[in-house]
Amino acid sequence: MAEVRPTGSGKMFQEIQTDKLLLRNLVSEDAAPMFAYRSHPEICQYQSWEPKSVQEVESFIDTISKKEFDTTGWYQIAIVLENDGSLIGDCGIHILEDDRRLAEIGISLAPERQGNGYATEALNAVLNMLFVDLRKHRVFASVDPLNLPSMTLMKRLGLRQEAHFVQSLWFKEKWVDDVVFGMLQTEWQLTSAIQKRES
Repeated sequence: MAEVRPTGSGKMFQEIQTDKLLLRNLVSEDAAPMFAYRSHPEICQYQSWEPKSVQEVESFIDTISKKEFDTTGWYQIAIVLENDGSLIGDCGIHILEDDRRLAEIGISLAPERQGNGYATEALNAVLNMLFVDLRKHRVFASVDPLNLPSMTLMKRLGLRQEAHFVQSLWFKEKWVDDVVFGMLQTEWQLTSAIQKRES
């Protein structure tokens, strides 16, 4: 079970420790490694944000550091290996402006760190935080169907495929499909109860 560590006031993101990972706030030292994977062609092909320099990432981290957690808009957290402290990715949490009981998630993981179960471990912890600690009603994710690893990840986490919109987004100078996955708080509670019985 993930362990939540207080890092400051109640309006700051609280660190989460899992078996292999630490989820924490981004800091200025993360800028260089974050730029390295965020600018990698394999990663940025499915991301709307393509940083052009380490300085741009530093500015992004500085902006995020001044934002209170669990307020509307996007908030980015670092995914770090617990054993050596190296940054391997980041996770986005978007609290919807229209209704704060709804949240969107996204994840980016360095290519060389994929395939080790880190994304599953990180998002399981994030979903637990959103549903249990923050009592969100629904969490969803938007995925390009060509991004097969992300499609597989969402299904592995137990999110339900709710829609497949055909050529619904104008993205990087072309129309692309958008697949929406979702989960309700009640569904997460059921999934968690089953996992506890099987463990």
